[in-house]
Amino acid sequence: MQLPIDVKALIDEMTDIEAARNTPLSVSVFIDEAAPADLAAHVRNAFASTMPSVRMTVSYLDDTFMPHPTDDVAVIAAGESAAIGPAATAIRAVGVPVMVVTTLPTIVAQKAEGLGHAIPEGDLVSPEIETASEEPYALDDEVRAALDDRMGRWIVAACHDKRLALAIAFPFVRRPLARDAVQTTSIQNVGIGLVPILPGADLPVMTLNQAKMVLQIAAAYGLAMDKDRFKELGACVGSAFVFRTLARELTEFLPILGWIIKPGIAYGGTAALGYAVIEYFEGGGDATGVAAVLERATEKGTKIVSKARSIAEDPSSLDIPGKVSNIVPIAREKAAKYAPVAADAITDLAKGAAAIASTISTQVAAR
Repeated sequence: MQLPIDVKALIDEMTDIEAARNTPLSVSVFIDEAAPADLAAHVRNAFASTMPSVRMTVSYLDDTFMPHPTDDVAVIAAGESAAIGPAATAIRAVGVPVMVVTTLPTIVAQKAEGLGHAIPEGDLVSPEIETASEEPYALDDEVRAALDDRMGRWIVAACHDKRLALAIAFPFVRRPLARDAVQTTSIQNVGIGLVPILPGADLPVMTLNQAKMVLQIAAAYGLAMDKDRFKELGACVGSAFVFRTLARELTEFLPILGWIIKPGIAYGGTAALGYAVIEYFEGGGDATGVAAVLERATEKGTKIVSKARSIAEDPSSLDIPGKVSNIVPIAREKAAKYAPVAADAITDLAKGAAAIASTISTQVAAR
């Protein structure tokens, strides 16, 4: 079976992921003695890891403080101490990214700035909560989850080269990294969809991007890249073909809107797949999850075809100026011809995803 995907590139991606899994990490956690007890405990627990590749040290921010230039990341659990700003400045000075975690963001920022050691806004990490409350924020379940999400997003943004290794080591980084992979890949595929190239030539590139995205998400959730797991991932990636086929079919009967349809489906299809895969792995990553991903792809694809057909019947609903009325007869004719084809393609591709996965798995095993 000839696959519209570069299997060697996928194998290379798997190799890179395994390298990330074994990447040595050095993390220093500095506890301000004035930090709220619940915050200090939460930060320590968040950065605890049983992985042999992780070296995590915990120390108090006192007179013996000294930054470690070999660290990959440093974390300060901050209270009202005057030492926070100078310590963060010293850590940045040796080239180590430092996250200042606090439930007293206003107090910490003002004190550091007043001492001439302002903390960059992006490095001051606190729970993002909608309702204002008195500082320090109490770490109930909702606020704790918000803090984890904010810390994870900081890791993804500040530690680009080792963010996958950090996600594998520390669970709170997983979902932020997975969401970032989905957004980045979706935007990349929009760019590919906008480039006028030979019909079908964009499929291998888009599919490879989606496959890499799925592998990155899987790795972030701690799943090994063995051939059995790859077969399951192949089934997820196979469902992405639904959206590419939809784009091809829809542009056939709505050619004037092709510049909207292709990138729109490239983004929406990639994002839908990515978020479904996140749910899949957060739900345990079993065979039922794969089926659910394929079912969602089929359902969303069917809705897209239905919407496209209604647009073809009434293009003015898109409120596009110009000679829209001139294409109505053609659009109706094309819609009647191609909409059933596209709907059938959805079903066929969903059913064929398992076969695609099996072929990928066989090729991987043979290399």
